[in-house]
Formats: sequence, C-alpha cells, structure tokens
Amino acid sequence: SVTKVLAMDCEMVGVGFEGKKSVLARISLVNEHGNIVYDEYVKPMEFVTDFRTHVSGIRYKDIKNGKAFATVQQEVSDLLSGRILVGHALHYDFKVLLLNHPKADTRDTSLYTPFRRFHGRPRSLQHLAALFLDAKVQDGAHSSVEDARSAMLLYQKFRSEWEKSIWKRHKKSVKQ
Repeated sequence: SVTKVLAMDCEMVGVGFEGKKSVLARISLVNEHGNIVYDEYVKPMEFVTDFRTHVSGIRYKDIKNGKAFATVQQEVSDLLSGRILVGHALHYDFKVLLLNHPKADTRDTSLYTPFRRFHGRPRSLQHLAALFLDAKVQDGAHSSVEDARSAMLLYQKFRSEWEKSIWKRHKKSVKQ
C-alpha cells in the first residue's frame, strides 16, 4: 500500500552519440515497509545506443514491451503528490522523469549532511549502505528496487534526527 513516505530509484540507459544522454528505463517506488508500490520498465522514446547493462541491469528484452514514458511520468507524479520522497541523488531521477518535487518533501541521502564525507562530498549509496546498514548493495548490476529500499532504510534509521534538522532549518529561514 502507498504510505506517507515513498522511496524511489531509477535506472537509465544511454541514447544518442556514444550513449552519453541518459533516459529512463526502469523506475521503482517502495513504501515505508520496503514493499513495492510501483515498478515499471519504460520504453525509451529514442534509440538506445548503450544499455549500460553492467550498471543498470537493463537489457533490450526488459524495455521492448515497457510502458510509455508519458504514462509512467503521470502515474509517478500522481503517486508522489503530497508525499515525502526519499532517494539517493534524486536530481538524476527527476531529470530523466522530467518532474520535480517540493524540496520540503524531499529526503536525499546524497545531500543529508551527516552522510557526507568530511569535505562535503557525497558518498555513494553502496558506501552508505555498507557504513550505516551493514548491507551490501549494488554488487554488480543495480536493482532500482534494492536501491530504493536501501535509501528508505537509511532514512528510517536516521528519521528523527533528519526531520529535526529540517524543522530547525525551516524555523531559521522563517525568522530571517
């Protein structure tokens, strides 16, 4: 079932010259319990020149009968409306979805200060899962379901502190 908080992850394939441009190939959303709420392959609107299978796990057979991008985009937009969204480096996912989400309702594990390195650089989801969850993810090809679940577990583990930091930041900006 859909909960107040959802976690999302997308897998991309490459299109255009040398497959350098990323387009959506799979999107997964899980609820607060880690249950799959949405998991769809997407048929790209452009010719795929690099499936990036070693990273994305995507093969031609996965997307040849995938859903239309516009349909997926609308369904995801409807699911996210009014909910807190958790994920890792969500700006990439938003870019390929051609969507945005209110910053106040976004929890990005790549941006949360306690998860960043001492010099401010983000850690990979793989590193965060190993460090804070004692879990091994992204060993080989990625799974958008596994990655969304990992982001959700990180959020849940640090939810109280995370939400307090957001509330403090909000109070500070209101005062200014």
